[in-house]
Amino acid sequence: MNIIDAASRRYATKAFDASKKIAAEDVDKIKNLLRLSPSSTNSQPWHFILASTDEGKARIAKATTGPYAANQPKVLDASHVVVLCAKTTYDDAHLQMLLQKEQEDGRFATEQAKEGQHKGRSFYANKHRFDLKDAQHWMEKQVYLNLGTLLLGVSTLNIDAVPIEGFDAATLDQEFGLREKGFTSVVMVALGYRSVEDFNAKLPKSRLDFNQILTEI
Repeated sequence: MNIIDAASRRYATKAFDASKKIAAEDVDKIKNLLRLSPSSTNSQPWHFILASTDEGKARIAKATTGPYAANQPKVLDASHVVVLCAKTTYDDAHLQMLLQKEQEDGRFATEQAKEGQHKGRSFYANKHRFDLKDAQHWMEKQVYLNLGTLLLGVSTLNIDAVPIEGFDAATLDQEFGLREKGFTSVVMVALGYRSVEDFNAKLPKSRLDFNQILTEI
């Protein structure tokens, strides 16, 4: 399957077949998709919770009650659920951790290259932290880059998925002690295989035409 076929095939799955589970080798690929996602200046301001057990999914489902109850079956019936979380503080310790990891991975041929990377990333981090004062929004935008990578990536594996913003973030944060760890839940993705009862699988994909969305110059 080429990437355009995969993008055409994928859709927001509304009902999962609870009897079908993602194979272990594909779960490993999902983990790598999360890890390898791009982010601005390689900032990686994220953490992930991956639930594969009924117990784990039930804990996540605590955040899908009340006005979010329609999303609870998606969480419980999916094979796996990923919660994508953003850091709540982009601090100097994180900047140094990134720099150290990049050095260990051999990204710097010289000390000047290392200093240049740190200076460039710190410029943008400080711009959002201190000048624009939108660091949280900026970090969450990086999480959504990861979300896009995940959704398209799993479609190439013939895995169905649905992104879910309809959940109580405060409940989820409390359930996993996220805020104490410096994170907050942003979006979740249910993963698995579509049910034959999923009405959305039978509907044609609808997107605006190129003449409405694209200008070539």
